[in-house]
Amino acid sequence: MASTTETKNYKFNHSMLRVKDPKESVKFYSFLGMSMLKKLEFPDAKFDLYFLGYDSPKAASAGNNVWDREGLIELTHNYGTENDAEYKVNNGNVEPHRGFGHTCISVDNIQAACQRIEDAGYKFQKKLSDGRMRHIAFVLDPDDYFVEVVGQKPLEATENVKETDVETYRMNHTMLRVKDAEKSLKFYQEVLGMSLYRKHESEAGGFSLFFLGYPGEKGVPGEGQGTADREGLLELTWNHGTEKDESFSYHDGNSQPQGFGHICVSVDNLDAACSRLESLNVNWKKRLTDGRMKNVAFVLDPDNYFIEIVQNERFTDKANF
Repeated sequence: MASTTETKNYKFNHSMLRVKDPKESVKFYSFLGMSMLKKLEFPDAKFDLYFLGYDSPKAASAGNNVWDREGLIELTHNYGTENDAEYKVNNGNVEPHRGFGHTCISVDNIQAACQRIEDAGYKFQKKLSDGRMRHIAFVLDPDDYFVEVVGQKPLEATENVKETDVETYRMNHTMLRVKDAEKSLKFYQEVLGMSLYRKHESEAGGFSLFFLGYPGEKGVPGEGQGTADREGLLELTWNHGTEKDESFSYHDGNSQPQGFGHICVSVDNLDAACSRLESLNVNWKKRLTDGRMKNVAFVLDPDNYFIEIVQNERFTDKANF
């Protein structure tokens, strides 16, 4: 393995969510077409990790090792929460604990997909017919995390289609609210090496959306090209003016009340990647040398969201865990 690192080899691997009852959560994400790719058990520390992602022959990274993928969801279960009537996660969308916003799946036929979800008895935060934005929906997972549903095709092209194939779905993006768009864009582009795919400005709504990702073999989408067929994008939501308020901050998900935990980037050379981050003067939550787990590191973004850094096993041919 080379002693250098190149951000073109990096992948936005997963987003971690704490869950109350893993059986219910795994059932929900499996219903959305995801497969259990790996389960890591840490009985001494009293928690388990469940890694889910799309793995059908039609999936973007079918058959790859867990760390050589994008768009995974990691569910963290702390033993006993499922039996605790008082336990509830912070979904990131209720004041004063807003921060993480949602994950998003893209689907083949959005009307049929939403109907299938509704028929299964799952609740919606927003149905397609609600509000002005008729091309997106938000379903609630068992912990009331928001899961956005978007179509891979124009709305009018799928309105009379009754079938939906979960094997064609993608875990498209994860949304985080950021205080200062300029600082966050600089961090994710210059420090983590992501590319800006597209942005949406809403002057009337007072917000801007920025979609970033690692281009990989597909490259950066061209002008007018959509991103619904991609996996592992990061959506940053900036509400205009927050950057001017010194006292303003978003909830990072790891202080109480907890919910969202982190996003994770897998790299080609873990030691070299961490040395590069050190040279860029990042804020560390955990260096490789800290604690018992010497094969993961955590850096902090400008809003103090945790970003895990792990080794992509494709470059080492050696298991991380």
